[in-house]
Amino acid sequence: MARVLTSQAEDFPRWYQDVIAKAELADNGPVRGTMVIRPYGYAIWERIQAEMDIRIKACGAQNAYFPLFIPESYMRREAEHVEGFSPELAVVTHAGGKELDEPIIVRPTSETVIGEFMAKWVQSYRDLPLLLNQWANVVRWELRPRLFLRTSEFLWQEGHTAHADHDDARDYARRILHEAYEDLMVNVLAVPVLVGRKTKQERFAGAINTLTCEAMTLDGKALQMGTSHELGQNFAKAFDIQYTSAEGGREHAWTTSWGSSTRMVGGLIMVHGDDDGLRVPPALAPTQVVVIAIKPEVVDAVHKIGDDLRASGVRVVVDDRADIPFGRRAVGWELKGVPLRVELGPRDLEANAATLARRLSGGKSPVPLGELGAEVTRLLAVEQQAMLDGARADRDARIADVSTVDDAAAAGAEGWAKVPWDTLGEDGEAKLAQSGVTVRCLQRTDGGVPDTDTEAGLVAYVARSY
Repeated sequence: MARVLTSQAEDFPRWYQDVIAKAELADNGPVRGTMVIRPYGYAIWERIQAEMDIRIKACGAQNAYFPLFIPESYMRREAEHVEGFSPELAVVTHAGGKELDEPIIVRPTSETVIGEFMAKWVQSYRDLPLLLNQWANVVRWELRPRLFLRTSEFLWQEGHTAHADHDDARDYARRILHEAYEDLMVNVLAVPVLVGRKTKQERFAGAINTLTCEAMTLDGKALQMGTSHELGQNFAKAFDIQYTSAEGGREHAWTTSWGSSTRMVGGLIMVHGDDDGLRVPPALAPTQVVVIAIKPEVVDAVHKIGDDLRASGVRVVVDDRADIPFGRRAVGWELKGVPLRVELGPRDLEANAATLARRLSGGKSPVPLGELGAEVTRLLAVEQQAMLDGARADRDARIADVSTVDDAAAAGAEGWAKVPWDTLGEDGEAKLAQSGVTVRCLQRTDGGVPDTDTEAGLVAYVARSY
């Protein structure tokens, strides 16, 4: 059978585009840089969204919604913020057949508009902390678009919180990083992210600290999967978010913001995919098992198997399209990365068994129908752990320990490098940037997240990035 996809070794970017097209995840939109998410791609996003929403709510945040259009004057209240976003802004100057008195920004992020309403809603220390999240689309005009990774419009969640003091804001930003983002990425997406602190150069515009989850893709680059920001009192002062303290004084709040997006779908492809297509971890997969009828005479039996598996809590699709050649259907489900396939033909049915095919680790084996439910449940857990272990081993094998800036640049061009931050520093960071290598995050030697980037003994992870 002719290969459906370009191989990763031959052309990794082309392979990535092939997977998106052949697995029916997305198409390019009619305006350059926009994206049409197809039903299967959206089903994956819905699963990510549902799992993330549970975790965000467990951290105490509530969902709300704020306008897509933001007055230009709001953006200009926080100088560093507007400067950081200025090249990416989409601006509306005409509407309703006439020129607007004030241009309107199509939201690139919502710190400014939410800050305006926090100032209305926060009056007393009793109103704090105010913990908000919204699921929305945002627009950041992208010069070099790539589906899911960088598009001019994308879907995301953005959290925004206000707190009575610095420590509470700092602790909440970290809680989101670990309990929402890291937990989802590691335990659902099976992506072993590094969590750490961004350098001043890489920090979010207007923040006093940015925390990040960084994944390694199969071509050795870094992909920022989610970030959590401490905004200090910068936005509170710009938007006059003040509260009356328990002692009766007036204080500015401390705020945070944090976001993750459909970029995680791109990360899923680029961390787990292979030359046969997508591989979706069972905990995430919209379809964990597909039950395939090889011949028309077993259609009733595959529907019975599907019903039994659903009753045990498995997400199942029954493929009863017996008029389509079995091989074509099997390749299609492999492209989509469905973890397990149950294949049933007349001979299998006579033997009271089915063939169980494992997409993630490969191989097929016959399983008695009476044992199928238990074996499917067992293998889903096994494959989930195997994907995480495999991705972690691959990542760790491609992180080079180096001690000089030049060695960091050389290693970072091929994979990741780990270098003492005291050795690198801001001057070394600037030198790396000349060769397209950036500092992805800073960590303590025990893997912990530092409180500042001036702590002694920190290590920097550097790489090229998407």
